[in-house]
Amino acid sequence: LKLEESGGDLVQPGGSLSLSCTASGETSCITGIGWYRQAPGQERELVAAITSGGHAYYPTGPMTGRVSIFRDQASDTVYLQMNSLKPEDTAVYYCAASSRYGKVWYVNADEYDYWGQGTQVTVSS
Repeated sequence: LKLEESGGDLVQPGGSLSLSCTASGETSCITGIGWYRQAPGQERELVAAITSGGHAYYPTGPMTGRVSIFRDQASDTVYLQMNSLKPEDTAVYYCAASSRYGKVWYVNADEYDYWGQGTQVTVSS
C-alpha cells in the first residue's frame, strides 16, 4: 500500500487549501485514514480522521472548526479542506492509513501502519 499526498503550497493568512491523499496498491485493507501535521520542533498531531465508510472525526485542537475531511471512494482519495489558515498552521501534513480493526477511529499515530511522504503547507504573507 502506498500513500501520496499533494496540494501543499504557500498560502496567505486567512486563505484556504485542499490537500489530497491518494492510496494505491492493497487499498482494500484500509480501515481508516488520518491526516497529521508536524511543525519543526513539535510532535506530530492528528488533524482529522475518517473511516472507510466515510465517517469523520475531528479532535479538539487548534484546527477545530476550520477543517473538513472527506473521501472519494472511487478514486481512493481522501481530501483535507482547510480554511481560515493561520501562520501557526505551517507544517508538513501527512496522511496515514490504518489496517486495524476494533475501533471506529484511530487517533494515535502508532495505530497507523502506512504513511505518506508529507506535503508542505506554509502560511505566510
